[in-house]
Amino acid sequence: MPKTILITGATAGIGAATAKAFAADGHRLIVTGRRQERLNELQKNLPTEVRTLCFDIQDQTATKQAINTLPDEWKTIDSLVNNAGLALGVSTLQDGDASDWDTMIDTNIKGLLYISQVVIPLMIKKKQGHIINLSSIAGKEVYKGGNVYCATKHAVDALNKAMRIDLLEHGIRVTSINPGKVETEFSIVRLKGDTEKAKKEYEGYDELRAEDIAEAIVWTANRPPHVNINELIIMPTAQANTTHLFKDT
Repeated sequence: MPKTILITGATAGIGAATAKAFAADGHRLIVTGRRQERLNELQKNLPTEVRTLCFDIQDQTATKQAINTLPDEWKTIDSLVNNAGLALGVSTLQDGDASDWDTMIDTNIKGLLYISQVVIPLMIKKKQGHIINLSSIAGKEVYKGGNVYCATKHAVDALNKAMRIDLLEHGIRVTSINPGKVETEFSIVRLKGDTEKAKKEYEGYDELRAEDIAEAIVWTANRPPHVNINELIIMPTAQANTTHLFKDT
């Protein structure tokens, strides 16, 4: 039976791949992001019913207003995929940019809280639902240059566990997906548009693709109602952890 899936940060990378994977399964989608033209392009190319919501998840008021604009028949959200997130910079803590810290904290932590707080009551009303939080191996380990980004993903890890406790009595499932190195726009954003340097992040080994993570997200969502996947850690075969990566060049 078709479900209603809400995906944040759906304009590129894992979010866009996840939208395509759910659409291929016949589910209808609510896709969000800050770039309306990309949302429109995604909507045009998905073989299912799609609603787009263009807003900045860092803005609590805009987030609430966007969800409230949905018609009642679209508020029956079965799965919320909290995908929106980013890293900015690779400096040490003492050399860090406070504006980068604010953006990562406001997006990765507060944005996840804002959208979840609006959607959860809709799921409680239905007495069912599934929240899938996109974290990272950075939420399990800290690495050089990761400091604040790692802190935000450690927070997502904690919030994932807290959600599972708070929502247990309501029959709402909660899952975290924790990828290692995935080639998307992530490194380009982190390195502030330095595409050459970003490309080098993925040379010499077979990295994960956005589609690999999307497949795992859809798999967790498709488990029987009595089954919850608490978390998945997904790595390229060439990556053992945040600091050990085997490159053949």
